[in-house]
Amino acid sequence: MTMKVILRVLFVCCAVVPVGARGQAPAGPVGTPTYAAAPGLGGGFQVGDRVFLQVEGDSQFTGTFAVGPGPALMLPVIGAIPLGGVRRAEVEPYLTQQLGRYLKRPMVRAKALIHLSIIGEVEHPGFYSVPVDIVLGDALMQAGGPTRDAKVPAMRIERDADTFLQGDSLQLAFAHGLTVDQVGLRDGDRIVVPRMIVRDAESKWRVIGILVTIPVAIYGITRLGH
Repeated sequence: MTMKVILRVLFVCCAVVPVGARGQAPAGPVGTPTYAAAPGLGGGFQVGDRVFLQVEGDSQFTGTFAVGPGPALMLPVIGAIPLGGVRRAEVEPYLTQQLGRYLKRPMVRAKALIHLSIIGEVEHPGFYSVPVDIVLGDALMQAGGPTRDAKVPAMRIERDADTFLQGDSLQLAFAHGLTVDQVGLRDGDRIVVPRMIVRDAESKWRVIGILVTIPVAIYGITRLGH
């Protein structure tokens, strides 16, 4: 059983509140002028987000570009492409439409990215650039997943100086396979995995008690033998 499967099983076991089936609205056709952001269907772009863009046969539009004020995506030659009201999950058809104004039938691949800080009891704490359509559990696995000392039910997501998501809500998000976008994470958010301090302390004292008891027991048995 892989660590990823184990992680998901843990989250399912922790999820105690039933969740109804989620509805999913169909994506608009490529020709739709705008893609209005809607609650529950993923977030819109924020300044600091990034977009990986690949246009077949055109290297100047291939790379990772930052989202600036507006919000808008700054591209070479073309300039600013507005992203207001565009859901991050729909950036590919939207940019295909926009670039089609300048290029003939462009073959476009696009994916929104954000930087997350994954810290605490994970195998490889650090900063990670992840696509917004990645499942939240898979985003955690970018950092190698929780360590043996991780207190998984106490995991939380922080934004600035506040806690953005924690407890049952976060566990259900993991258990039901929600994506980074569906949870509403932004560039700079932190996934924090705390350590099982209490359990570690109890285990430590239990081991110490056993180590102290064994010599005493052996001494008593030896005395009885005499």
